[in-house]
Amino acid sequence: MGIEEKLPAGILLTSVEKLSNYARKSSFWGATFGLACCAIEMMAAGGPHYDLGRWGMEVFRASPRQADLMIVAGRVSQKMAPVVRQIYDQMPEPRSVISMGVCASSGGMFNNYAIVQGVDHIVPVDIYLPGCPPRPEMLIDAILKMREKVMAAPLGPNGLKMLAAREAEGKSPIVAPGAMPSSYRADKTRRAEWTQAVKEGREEQLRIENWMKLQPHLREGVK
Repeated sequence: MGIEEKLPAGILLTSVEKLSNYARKSSFWGATFGLACCAIEMMAAGGPHYDLGRWGMEVFRASPRQADLMIVAGRVSQKMAPVVRQIYDQMPEPRSVISMGVCASSGGMFNNYAIVQGVDHIVPVDIYLPGCPPRPEMLIDAILKMREKVMAAPLGPNGLKMLAAREAEGKSPIVAPGAMPSSYRADKTRRAEWTQAVKEGREEQLRIENWMKLQPHLREGVK
């Protein structure tokens, strides 16, 4: 089944902003570097067991000039902080940052002079991912949320003005919790399932459960 079967007359209308954001959110390229134990979970998410590549994001670039997503995986020492900032500065715009784990987000158990108490002191953070360390499923969920945020981001030289105007009108471009993904809107049964999950406050759990149903090797009792 191709996209032409979903269109009423073979015509699809959109804006350059939406088309560009759709391309961005479908091909996140992460910077290849890890700082501590959270990096093991990040590598697991990109491996065949969890297969981050199903969303087009398995390409971790060795050069920051070819990456648009920085995943700060682990604690950031005072000595490493300038290096992290240098890598961020070398990444082309638009770029995104995910703070993975409690150590990167707030210093965690390392409340001392040697560790930066939150990577947001160095680089702007888009999404904070809790956990010590977070599971690969949690990282995948954070990247999926990052995709939703990218889809609502304005582009162009007047992007910041458009963003400020939307916020002033109460139309925040950041996707609100509980916003229905397109894969659920297309099916009546899944749409009702999502609506019920939002009422119960477990929409993200539903998202991960439905993904795991498609992975036989992740089901309980399967070896």
